[in-house]
Amino acid sequence: MRHPTIMLSTLVLAAAPTVRAQEHHHELSEEEVGSVHFSTSCSGSVESGFNRAVALLHSFQYEKTREAFVEISRQDPQCAMAHWGVAMSHYHGLWENSDLAAGRAAILRAQDIAAANSRTTPREKAYIDALAEIYRQDGKSGTAHAQAFEEKMGTVQAAYPDDSEAAICHALVLDITAPKTDKTLANQRKCGEILEPILQKQPHHPGVAHYLIHCYDNPVLAEKALVAARTYAKIAPASAHANHMPSHIFTRVGSWDESISSNIRSMDLATKDEITSLNGEARDQLLHAMDYLEYAYLQSGRVKQANEVVVEMQSLKPIPGLTLTGVYALAAIPARHAIELGSWDQAAKLSVRGEGVPWAQAITWTAIGVGSARSRDLGRAAEAEKALAALRDETSKQNNTYWANQVEVQRREVAAWIAEKNGKSVDSMAIMLTAAELEESMDKHAVTPGAIAPAREMLAQLLALEHHPAESLAEYEAVLKVAPNRFNALYGAATAAETAGNPSAAARYFRKLTEIAVGDERQELVTARKKVVLTAKSERYTQP
Repeated sequence: MRHPTIMLSTLVLAAAPTVRAQEHHHELSEEEVGSVHFSTSCSGSVESGFNRAVALLHSFQYEKTREAFVEISRQDPQCAMAHWGVAMSHYHGLWENSDLAAGRAAILRAQDIAAANSRTTPREKAYIDALAEIYRQDGKSGTAHAQAFEEKMGTVQAAYPDDSEAAICHALVLDITAPKTDKTLANQRKCGEILEPILQKQPHHPGVAHYLIHCYDNPVLAEKALVAARTYAKIAPASAHANHMPSHIFTRVGSWDESISSNIRSMDLATKDEITSLNGEARDQLLHAMDYLEYAYLQSGRVKQANEVVVEMQSLKPIPGLTLTGVYALAAIPARHAIELGSWDQAAKLSVRGEGVPWAQAITWTAIGVGSARSRDLGRAAEAEKALAALRDETSKQNNTYWANQVEVQRREVAAWIAEKNGKSVDSMAIMLTAAELEESMDKHAVTPGAIAPAREMLAQLLALEHHPAESLAEYEAVLKVAPNRFNALYGAATAAETAGNPSAAARYFRKLTEIAVGDERQELVTARKKVVLTAKSERYTQP
């Protein structure tokens, strides 16, 4: 059976002229994109269109947002906030792919109109002034500009306490500026404190549910976002991103069936959006959802469907304009597939992808390195480690400490497996431990459902290979605390517990694996079911 998204893509493309005509005339309703009420001094005739444009913005439908705000500026040339909206559509702080030149031109136009039009309110000027920080040309870093934007939006929120839009925007920027090494999650918690009361008052607002998901997209707070996750797609059902975003939380809590449903729907919508898209945004959305879908399929034992995602991705016609979101997924999906399934030869033979993004290229080199080492091609593994060191240095020169450290984690993973295959088991475990500690000092980026394989999970594998089952079990359990219901961690924990002489823990993990995974495509799951049956029989026989 073909993957359902492949079938949908074929049908949609075959009907392209009809769909394009429908898209041209169809004006999305509140029921399709959510309900927003953003007060402006612009003409009353553009009020509904403005609210709809902001709703699209809150779901990161940037291309459609921009089209809507440009149309508003045509209808009301004195509407400064229409150009603010265009500038906002070019700011992609979470994804690090803003169009600074286009955004700067739009915000300067907004400032000019605001200065010349006496109807522009002080509140509107405050919004424009705050966003101008992102596009300021003063030699400072993007991080510094985002922090300045956050501070000014905090001021706007304080000055206009009844303006929920200011609060919602401020909450988003708090998440954008949150340091990925802050284990207190101060910004994320503050974001939630802002948004949770608003969600009660405005349950159909797309931005509130969306940004709660982003702010709580971490192991500590994810459970708090389940209501928002199960609501957001209903608020904005026409949005590909709104249908995908709940899977961020479903991934964090290990709810694989919910993640699969979210991403299949998102892929369907992104495929339709691509028909009329003039840049790479729709393809970015499609690939982003595919990466999360691949992850969920692998964790739930659905190998055939996971393979279909890889095949579908490889069949997509290349297009220009992809950002980090899409480029990352192109590299991650085949690497994730091979490493999760232990297909070492397949991993070793991957072709490097990344389209100029060094930390995306690093994903493939990591798979090549681990796959080569574990299939005993140590020359190729050493080549991969050398490539990762170069990519780490290249990233450091771009002053991107976060991604440089992520690449260094991957280099250490490859180095550890090389050491293990060279008979240096103590060195291999020591190196992998440093990789795990560095990886866990940072949270994952929003662009990915998770590492190709957690370094600590690899450490557990090394410990098991070196006959330290109790220590291996402890490491697997540490993985499961931050990544619940990972297939390989559950099976690894079960087998390590069994070897360590801990039958109750083994039974618990084997049983859990049978609950979260389906089918018989993975031998590990078949084994787990047999263990569960044997345990049940043993318990019956031993009962008084």
